[in-house]
Amino acid sequence: MRSIPIGVSSLKSSVLAYGCWRVAGTWNAAEVTPSSREEGRRAIRTAFEAGYTLFDNADIYCSGEAEAIFGETLKEVPGMREKVVVATKCGIRFAGDPAPGTPGRYDFSAEHIQAACERSLRRMGIDVIDLYLLHRPDYLADPQEIATAFDKLRTSGKVRYFGISNFRPMLVTALQAACPMPLVVHQVEISLLKLDAFTDGTLDQCLIERITPMAWSPLGGGVLG
Repeated sequence: MRSIPIGVSSLKSSVLAYGCWRVAGTWNAAEVTPSSREEGRRAIRTAFEAGYTLFDNADIYCSGEAEAIFGETLKEVPGMREKVVVATKCGIRFAGDPAPGTPGRYDFSAEHIQAACERSLRRMGIDVIDLYLLHRPDYLADPQEIATAFDKLRTSGKVRYFGISNFRPMLVTALQAACPMPLVVHQVEISLLKLDAFTDGTLDQCLIERITPMAWSPLGGGVLG
């Protein structure tokens, strides 16, 4: 599979990313079974064998179990970690967190960003996250507080590069102005059913700022599949 550079970073990955949202099959970690875990690992292995080298995750996917299943796969496949770009996201918390529930609120406090990163590292069994993204915009967030958290994670060697997901262009500009490091990737919904990124300035900004767009749900949640 063809490889492309990711923003202004030193990273390169397959032109297609493998999204791990569905590898556990549910939001509720209590519903994950041994057979569904194996099915998830098999799907990730198959994607890797097919040439995928960018794997996208998030701490809320099955309350962290999607990250754990991905980490199990890294341990099973010799040399896989050195060949892949690991991306994950933070910032969405479950309603009633830490009690079970569906995603319900945002938290871009420095404390939460750093703690969420530590948990993601432990679940995946890795030392560093290649791409760490803010999952969806928290309109009450302080860009300077986010930048402080990013800088601590970078200088401690826990994250290599940062990005955003589902942000409006002006929010990207505000965050980039506060950050001492460039944002290198923007994950945004793009499909034949969802073309807003072409007209709302999102992709224009990606071109100007050399931010790599990562299209999520390119088949419209399976409608176009």
